[in-house]
This record gives sequence, C-alpha cells and structure tokens, in this order.
Amino acid sequence: MDSCLILLSGGLDSVVATAMVRQSMPVRLALTFDYGQRAAPREIATAQKICAQWDIPHQLIEIPWLGTVSQSALNKTQHSMPHLNVTQLDSLSDTIESASKVWVPNRNGVFLNIAAAIAEANGIQWIVTGFNREEAVTFPDNSPAYVNAANTALRFSTMDRVSLISPTQGMVKSEIATWAKENAVPLNTLWPCYEAGDSWCRKCESCLRFIRATGL
Repeated sequence: MDSCLILLSGGLDSVVATAMVRQSMPVRLALTFDYGQRAAPREIATAQKICAQWDIPHQLIEIPWLGTVSQSALNKTQHSMPHLNVTQLDSLSDTIESASKVWVPNRNGVFLNIAAAIAEANGIQWIVTGFNREEAVTFPDNSPAYVNAANTALRFSTMDRVSLISPTQGMVKSEIATWAKENAVPLNTLWPCYEAGDSWCRKCESCLRFIRATGL
C-alpha cells in the first residue's frame, strides 16, 4: 500500500488534510517547519499534539536561514502584522495587500523540496499538504497550477517519482470546516493564528478565515 508524509502546521487545512488521507493510506511521518515565524512555538506544539493523538511520527525541521532572508511580518516583529475585518476577506485588493505583507520567499517550494528528499530517502510516495481554493486567489503556491508544476519538477528531481497531493485543494475554508466537524477533528485545539500569544489574536487574516469558517 502507498504511504504518505504530511506537511503539518497545526492549522485547519493541514490537519484536515491529514485526517482525510489517514483514512486511505498509512501516514509515515509528519513534518513541521520552524523558519523563525512568530507562531512557531504554537504551531509545533499543536502539530505534536495532533500527531500524538493520531499515532503519527513527528519531525521538526528547523530552517532559520529562511527567516533570516525573509522580510515578512511573519518573521520580522518590527513589521506590523496586517489586520483585516471580516468584510475585507472578500475584497481582492485588501487580501492581496495582506498577502504581500506575510509572504515568505518561496516558502512552500523550500518545504516541498525538503519533504521530497525525506520522502524519497524513506520510500514514501506521497507528500500531502493542506491547500484551499479560497486562499489560492492571493497565494499562488496554494493553487492547482502550483501542484501540477511541482509534480512536473518532482518527476525529474526524485528517482522514485515522489508526488504532491492536497485533498483539501478544491474546497473553501467553510467546506473544510464542515468536513472537520463531521469527522470529529478537534477544531478548538488547532492553531490558525499568525501570532503566538496565549490565544488566537482573532485579527490576522488567517484567524479571521478560520473563525468565519468554523464559527469558533
């Protein structure tokens, strides 16, 4: 039977993607990346908790250099985190501006290539990630075109033809949240926030999309 490796941040999309694929294939490993992002401690703790609950081996990958080269508000505390209101989530101009402030250079490309090396070395065919149709509008590395392009590259860069899949990619956040509720995914234990406070900031775009989708 095929097996997979998960890119797990502890947020809604990656956790639901994990829940989906574990119904059909063995999950050999989950990777969480620390690239100096503000939310790293919370993301790591959440991913570890989910993996312990579902009996999935977990590995932390530290790539501090990515945070060093990035000028994103996710990494640089001297840059203000963009805050929106719920109505702005449907404004293309507002969300493009927000996305530009939290963009980390080639982040998903870096994650994917590290994951592909680990997958190939361990005989794992599938890399699973949590993308969604909603955020693909402003984050092109969430899009089907990105997955297709990545898989074209992986056919050349991995001898065993490791492939990237995203079972949540065709869904918007509300649909992902509905699936989560119907399948007993513990939504209130996830970490959707760009910050690492005692609780979600409820102001960043990631929080607002999560709250709108889940009603929490």
